[in-house]
Amino acid sequence: MNQNLCSGSIFRGYTLGVFFLLAIRPVAVSALPETPPAAGFEFSPLARDAYQKAFSLRFGEARAALADLKRKEPNNRIAPLVENYLDFLTVLVNDDRAEYVRLAKNMDPRLARIAGGDRKSPWYLYAQAEIRLQWAILRGKYNDYLTSMSDIKQAYALLEQNRKEHPEFAANLKSLGVIHAMIGAVPEEFRWTIKALSGINGTVEQGMREMKEVLEHARKHDFIFEDETRVAFAFLQINLQNEKSDAWKTMSSGKLEPAKNPVAAFALASLAMRTGRNDEAVRLLEACPEGGAFHPFPYRYYLLGMAKLNRLDKDADKPLLLFLKKFKGESGIKETYQKLAWHQLVLGNEAGYRTYMKQVKTAGNDRSEYDKAALQEALRGEVPDARLTRARLLFDGGYYQRAFDLLRNAASEYSGKQALECAYRLGRIAHELGKLPEAERLYTQTIEQGAGNPAYFACNAALQLGMLHEDQGNAAKARAAYQRCLELQPEEYKVSLHAKAKAGLTRVR
Repeated sequence: MNQNLCSGSIFRGYTLGVFFLLAIRPVAVSALPETPPAAGFEFSPLARDAYQKAFSLRFGEARAALADLKRKEPNNRIAPLVENYLDFLTVLVNDDRAEYVRLAKNMDPRLARIAGGDRKSPWYLYAQAEIRLQWAILRGKYNDYLTSMSDIKQAYALLEQNRKEHPEFAANLKSLGVIHAMIGAVPEEFRWTIKALSGINGTVEQGMREMKEVLEHARKHDFIFEDETRVAFAFLQINLQNEKSDAWKTMSSGKLEPAKNPVAAFALASLAMRTGRNDEAVRLLEACPEGGAFHPFPYRYYLLGMAKLNRLDKDADKPLLLFLKKFKGESGIKETYQKLAWHQLVLGNEAGYRTYMKQVKTAGNDRSEYDKAALQEALRGEVPDARLTRARLLFDGGYYQRAFDLLRNAASEYSGKQALECAYRLGRIAHELGKLPEAERLYTQTIEQGAGNPAYFACNAALQLGMLHEDQGNAAKARAAYQRCLELQPEEYKVSLHAKAKAGLTRVR
């Protein structure tokens, strides 16, 4: 697989959370009364301070600021939202199931406190909706899907009601835009079920249009949501519309401060890696702030290790090992040991590869698709070809010419599964280098020769061929390629590949 298509379980899990949590910051203080009414809602300077410290992973300072807020402004019902935000981040970063179970009990008391606030405030329904959305994300992370869907359903209803009562409240449209776009990305054969169970309906186009409307509002008004809306919109662009250059343009035009905020550094680096800016990702992650004031943030080391591995750095193992040392969760552990094995392989140490792959068999869990893929590789016991692995990593980092130079004369040296992989990787490289006829030829060759192979190469080649035809405006050929992708049943990454193919079919329809 490659980082541009399907990032790892750690990357996906955390950026999904960042994707939503970056979209819950308050509107400008100037839009609210200077002195809040009893049981009112205001992002006062104290509330803003607590929130911003939580958002920057300065958890100790955030808790102290929250205590100060509740002592000095006991009737300010924004406090429960900020408290919940702190719990949300804590669970997301620590990946501790026991902590999740313990902190989840805080949701209902906070909703009850907000329910005692000013019902005429646009924050009254909005704060309740955002708290439910945060817990819906966490419940989904821990496979509590029914409760997650219930929370999403209630959050959506609250946001829709709030939009009717306060149509000028831009935050409504921001959150609804994300939900509509995500629902729109669900394959059509399943969307009716979601609508029947939850009442939620929407399209990708609707969600994107709503997000653009919010950005236009931000351009004309003092809207504190502007940067967060840009981040959310950028992830929608790349995840749902495959618009890499537009996504980076959207993200880089914001005002995030990666040198001061680990979450901002992670978000920017994540998108940099997925848009061919791997060196920029390394720079951002190496400069990511850390120290006693910040809550431990091991994901930073995982992503840095991946970025360094993508350019074949000899010291790529150091941040990956640091991640394993600091991370106390279980998801992504197998995947990280797999990447450490690859690092040994590209350095020419086959014994080191085998040593780390033994760890894959016993460490962590295999709940994610990417940990499962790592475990499957370990159980197969086959050592990948070092040159093909180097090309794979260079491609993932956006070093397309280096990857091409490595494989340009290699096809005749391979047979069987390795020949299939070589054709597939050359097709991907040709695609990114703009050599579209060659890419189409190699994709077709991979599909024809690999349809019966359990590897993912043919399935992903069909997906990429669909994207190629879609970009060329040939909807009929794109549909055929996406449908072919769905017909293939690889052992690895099938869920992700099929999901992208179904999203492609939705777009070309």
